[in-house]
Amino acid sequence: MSSLVRRRRTDRETEETALSPLATKSIESAGRALREPDDPYRTCFERDRDRIVHSKAFRRLKHKTQVFINPTGDHTVTRLTHTLQVAQVARSIAAALSLNEPLAEAIALGHDVGHTPFGHIGEEALATFFEDGWVHSAQSVRIFDVLEPLNLCEETRDGILRHPWKVDPGPRTPEAQTVRFADRIAYLTHDVLDAVRADLLKPADLPAVVTDTLGQPGNDWIGHFIEAVIDYSVTAGEVGMDPALLPVMHELRAFMFKRVYLGPEQHSQTQAAKRVVLELVTYLLEHPEEITDSYADPEADTLTRVADFVAGMTDRYALMLHDRWFRPRLFSHP
Repeated sequence: MSSLVRRRRTDRETEETALSPLATKSIESAGRALREPDDPYRTCFERDRDRIVHSKAFRRLKHKTQVFINPTGDHTVTRLTHTLQVAQVARSIAAALSLNEPLAEAIALGHDVGHTPFGHIGEEALATFFEDGWVHSAQSVRIFDVLEPLNLCEETRDGILRHPWKVDPGPRTPEAQTVRFADRIAYLTHDVLDAVRADLLKPADLPAVVTDTLGQPGNDWIGHFIEAVIDYSVTAGEVGMDPALLPVMHELRAFMFKRVYLGPEQHSQTQAAKRVVLELVTYLLEHPEEITDSYADPEADTLTRVADFVAGMTDRYALMLHDRWFRPRLFSHP
């Protein structure tokens, strides 16, 4: 007899009866826009996760800014490493609450693929061209629906679309709620460490309530936040965070925006990055023939096609094109 046992999709779907009553069951999924045959080994949410990981948009995250623009340091967090950390935190919370881990992971892995180069600065610049603004989470869904169609399940799409805290109403599934918290937990903890390494902060600069509650910056912070979500959620019957710790997280976020994200040390870089995006969009609106055909929606209007192209750029590709189109020519040729 073999020492290995075949485990099919139907075996795992049966096991999902052991999940919390609030959990999203794959066999109860609202499904995909285009119906597909079931996979013999993977649930629908596992297939979503795998499709996202193998997408080009996911691979580009390794050269997109998290906080520090076009970073060269080996240990500076990028949009890709941030995404992997969000997936780890979301899965930890989902596992502890007996939620659907593959769904939480799929949402986490896809949540930021629509981000512009240069992070939120690029998003802010791109939004100025749209009357109703522009949101990276909606672009993430557009990528997987139109530009690199993956035919994802509705629950995965909804979680990606509604993961930002500013999007109201929020996501429909508790798995997506874990990603909301995981995103904020991940970026606050690793951004503090990056800022300390970059000499933008000293641990003593942090608000006293933060260090009194969480201790010195480090991996222990992640554990504190995760436990605060798990403990509260089990008691409340919905995904949330301990009311005693939630204001501390909000205070840390406000501090990071004031001192790091929008701080004076970053000002010159952020203004330069914003200018790059603004000038790229302006140039491409006048020269839409420069948009790469392999990653464009021919049925979209010009502004949307330009936004798709610019939002999909990595930091270094955006800088390369900006140099090509805007760097002063030192020599003229006949």
